[in-house]
Amino acid sequence: IMAHMLEQYGDMASFASLREPARHGLGTVLDHEVTTSEMLEVAHLAGWNVRLEDVTLPGRSHRSYFATVRDNPFDGQADVLGVVGERYNVLQNEDLFAFGDAILDGARWETAGSIKSGTVVFGSLALDREIVLDPNGATDKVNTYLLVHTSHDGSLAIQASITPVRVVCQNTLNMAVGPRGRGAKQSFRIRHTSTVQGKVAAAREALGLAHKYLDEFDVLAQSMIEQTINDEKFFDIVTAVYPKPEQDAKGSLTKWTNKIDTLFDIYNGETCVNVKGTAWGAYNALTERLDWYKTPRNGNAESVLAAASGFDAATNAEKNRMLSVVKELAFA
Repeated sequence: IMAHMLEQYGDMASFASLREPARHGLGTVLDHEVTTSEMLEVAHLAGWNVRLEDVTLPGRSHRSYFATVRDNPFDGQADVLGVVGERYNVLQNEDLFAFGDAILDGARWETAGSIKSGTVVFGSLALDREIVLDPNGATDKVNTYLLVHTSHDGSLAIQASITPVRVVCQNTLNMAVGPRGRGAKQSFRIRHTSTVQGKVAAAREALGLAHKYLDEFDVLAQSMIEQTINDEKFFDIVTAVYPKPEQDAKGSLTKWTNKIDTLFDIYNGETCVNVKGTAWGAYNALTERLDWYKTPRNGNAESVLAAASGFDAATNAEKNRMLSVVKELAFA
């Protein structure tokens, strides 16, 4: 059993994960499973003492505003995380993780971390459900997790959601299921103007509904792994997702060619060897590139972490767009 800690970027981001090797070649590998409190410590999420402090804004206002402040886990200094309104309720990281524990009643924490200078905090627990696609053929496995996350700057609600992760390459498969994405719900949200106390029963009910999501996910994924495609069809799919630029402005044609080459390398590589030639393989090649082949901007891997952790809304929306293209072309 392994865990790793990604703290390459100081207080900008911290990340811990159970069982998986250090992602992107970063991090420190530990050799033991950890408790909730230990995971909080390893991910530098413990003892932040998030609090509200009065703030005066320029101009006249009939509302009160407060700064959300934490004790930096690396140097102990006070950090301002954001400015919020008078109805905002502070949630400590320990309370977020206790909320996750209460929903699943002592399940094993798999990942934990923070990004964006501590404004966004997340953790995931392993669900006791493994989806095996095409068990008599490709035998592609998908593990499932409960992901809890929130922000300390008022930008995100407190959220619990079900997140499927393909085992062989650890890419996150958050997708809208059902006709036009109107299938079972995947997440449960609590606004920071409410409190998590008394919400566990409701969240557990939502979790039950989320298991319906996994049932629908299973049906969709099984149909995709049974749908065969050839290399020409795969090319049609990837060029529909990423159309060839009409003009080579600022090297756009070279960038496009490199992107298409990367997708074919993934599709023909070891992570897709058992699913190549299927709609499922095409979708996983697309999502794997999106999760793991982004280039950190200015040496900052936060966007990569957010995408691969499963709670980045823009990344999830892009995966749904990819899914629509794959379904439209592969099943045509």
